[in-house]
Amino acid sequence: MPTFDVFRLAQWRAICVVLAAVVLAGCQSVPKGLSAPQIAVLQAHGFQPGDAGWELDMSTKMLFASDESTLSVASREAVMRVGKALAEVGIARLRVDGHTDSAGSDAYNDALSLRRAEVVAQVLVEHAGFLPDAIAVRGLGKRVPASNNRSASGRAENRRVSIVVANQ
Repeated sequence: MPTFDVFRLAQWRAICVVLAAVVLAGCQSVPKGLSAPQIAVLQAHGFQPGDAGWELDMSTKMLFASDESTLSVASREAVMRVGKALAEVGIARLRVDGHTDSAGSDAYNDALSLRRAEVVAQVLVEHAGFLPDAIAVRGLGKRVPASNNRSASGRAENRRVSIVVANQ
């Protein structure tokens, strides 16, 4: 009949306990990125998580007229509300992507979409306290449609901006 070495068994048990403690300590470290209150604010304002971060596609809240880069009063107020809420929870860096429908040349749509993004960024700076260099703006033209461009309503949904909070 085999005999057990009680001392050796106690050593192995101690080693296993130490290894388990190290592994569990790694699981309890504070995660990098956005805090729970920041994520709650993003969700409350309609941001959706994606590959690039949390994105608010304002196609339902902030549309532009065809060939326009001017915000309506309602759209301006929506940008101010979102911007102030983000600033209040310490989100200080954003990206604003402008978009267009498919009408017009690529070069024209790229310039128009950039103007749309710049208009939204300016509202965030003037009314929500963001620093100008903390907002990246991009004009994506017609390259990332939110809807089909074959109908008037689809084209209208594509004349929009998206606000992105990058994964930090």
